[in-house]
Amino acid sequence: MEGAFAVLVLFVAMAVTSVHCQAGTRVGFYSRSCPRAESIVKSTVQAHFRSDPTVAPGLLRMHFHDCFKTAPPNRLLRGYDVIDDAKSQIEAACPGIVSCADILALAARDSVVVTRGISWQVPTGRRDGRISLASDTANLPGFTESVEAQKQKFLDKGLNTQDLVTLVAHTIGTTACQIFKYRLYNFTTTTATGADPTIDATFIPQLRALCPENGDGARRVALDTGSPNRFDTSFFSNLRNGRGVLESDQKLWSDASTKAVVQRFLGVRGLLGLTFNVEFGRSMVKMSNIGVKTGTDGEIRKICSAIN
Repeated sequence: MEGAFAVLVLFVAMAVTSVHCQAGTRVGFYSRSCPRAESIVKSTVQAHFRSDPTVAPGLLRMHFHDCFKTAPPNRLLRGYDVIDDAKSQIEAACPGIVSCADILALAARDSVVVTRGISWQVPTGRRDGRISLASDTANLPGFTESVEAQKQKFLDKGLNTQDLVTLVAHTIGTTACQIFKYRLYNFTTTTATGADPTIDATFIPQLRALCPENGDGARRVALDTGSPNRFDTSFFSNLRNGRGVLESDQKLWSDASTKAVVQRFLGVRGLLGLTFNVEFGRSMVKMSNIGVKTGTDGEIRKICSAIN
């Protein structure tokens, strides 16, 4: 794992993703210097998705991790081959022009589109970073963390509570049994089942069947049991019904501030509604404004898994 870990640490040293009005970035940045860049990324994501749909949530998660800076939590992610494939094609067409950071930002957007979400404009013009620190993984929200701790981490990055609920929504993708199995067995003695009392009682046997107490911890389980391969709002319905798989997800319904945002996505009467697809695109652009490198800062990597 040490070699793979090193590659991952280097890979996510890319400068973070999209910015709207930041100096040096704009929608269509490569329209003259590399006009096929966005179409190459799009076709590459589509091709890989057709053979392996798991690359879509992997790319989306990778983009999130890149903006928050990470290393070990990326070990199980899928999608690195997609970025490498797109990069090699773009380098053949326009050598030394398009950053890995921009490719990742575009691929994240395209991964949402292939799972039937809507598109959004991605400003480009970022450059890649030269430094990657494993210690930066502490910035990422943890799956057992309180909502207050998650909110603080987002606030530290200039993101608000609505951004938190929008961006951590696991509308597509899977997780390993080992990540949440503790919620199913001996979590608490206050319930007859011994499971996390915030889990819907009818959902517990389903999860236990998928993740037996002494079963394979690496087995994958859908994070959105309503529509695991479609980018939609059923994840929020799951939270309302006590069917959030991760503890941190379900806590979004327990905390008053985040619950209000979830309810707005669900269209609860009496609250100003929010359109998830639209707000997701906005929050993605906002998130990718974190620590962006432009102009002469950073570099344009030749390959995405290593600095030049």
